Amino acid sequence: MQKVNDNNPSGFIPYSIKTFTAETMVAKSDAFYHFMDTRRTIRDFSDQPVPMEVIENIIKTASTAPSGAHKQPWTFCIVRDPTIKKQIREAAEIEEQISYSGRMSEEWLQDLAPIGTDWRKPFLEIAPYLIVVFKRSYELEANGHKHQNYYVTESTGLACGFLLAAIHHAGLAALTHTPSPMNFLSKILNRPEHEKPFLLIPVGFPAADCRVPDLHRKAPEEIINWY
Repeated sequence: MQKVNDNNPSGFIPYSIKTFTAETMVAKSDAFYHFMDTRRTIRDFSDQPVPMEVIENIIKTASTAPSGAHKQPWTFCIVRDPTIKKQIREAAEIEEQISYSGRMSEEWLQDLAPIGTDWRKPFLEIAPYLIVVFKRSYELEANGHKHQNYYVTESTGLACGFLLAAIHHAGLAALTHTPSPMNFLSKILNRPEHEKPFLLIPVGFPAADCRVPDLHRKAPEEIINWY
């Protein structure tokens, strides 16, 4: 049996990254911030086609996110079939109409008012792709044995963050849509019991007449504490 040396444990490989001068790091980090600051959530999509390879590369980027015990507890379902998109829209609008007419508190509705949303979700049919992200609570072997996953929600959330950055980097736009409850997605896409819907993300180009709310992000002093 191979002995594991604390200084060179079995199964580990060398790792290094490209480093930069302090000045270059400041410039690169500032440029990336300003690039990401142009990212916006949109609801007015174009039906302009997007190459499938772009979507696959975006998903591969999302899959590089860290995860608890490296279990990678996520599944990305890419919906492009118009019939399935229509089914998803119809089911989502049923849930959203119930939410807007009773589930949501008055305060919640007031907070949403500046954004201009309602229960109607036409973008679910217009956007060329819907990426439905599922979180996997455990892994299931062919014999029925279950292997637990860890920090599933946190890990899947990190992957979605990588996904949104990759979408923006590719020159596309997205919306993080969370109709609640989302169990209809499992049924429509025939997903197994150990996968639970996490996010529904339409992806594509903005419509020619796309408009977004004039919102502002919190200032650094509101979100950063130095110790």
